Amino acid sequence: MNKNLYVGNLTVNATEDVLKENFGTAGTVAAVNVIKDNYTKQSKGFGFVEMETEEGARKAIEMFNGGKLDGNVIVVNEARPKRDQGGPRRDSRGGGGGYRGGNGGGGGGRRY
Repeated sequence: MNKNLYVGNLTVNATEDVLKENFGTAGTVAAVNVIKDNYTKQSKGFGFVEMETEEGARKAIEMFNGGKLDGNVIVVNEARPKRDQGGPRRDSRGGGGGYRGGNGGGGGGRRY
């Protein structure tokens, strides 16, 4: 069963090939995904490495958590499952938008 690992504190130069090559020393890598900014296409500083076995995942955590990659000390741990976003978020103050107009919306403003 594949095990997904979170890899944090990556440099903006981090690539999927670099992660695959490094993590491949711990075991077989099934997939690599470096999260990138939509506009700049640079790494956001974290990614995910999917190891083919539980043993490979454990070994990768032991080998790389707290280690250096491209000059940065990286964080490697078991990825948490993606949480359900649930739908649109509501402002905690409640209520909806609306527009009251010029001076507070009460009477007395300009009338056209």
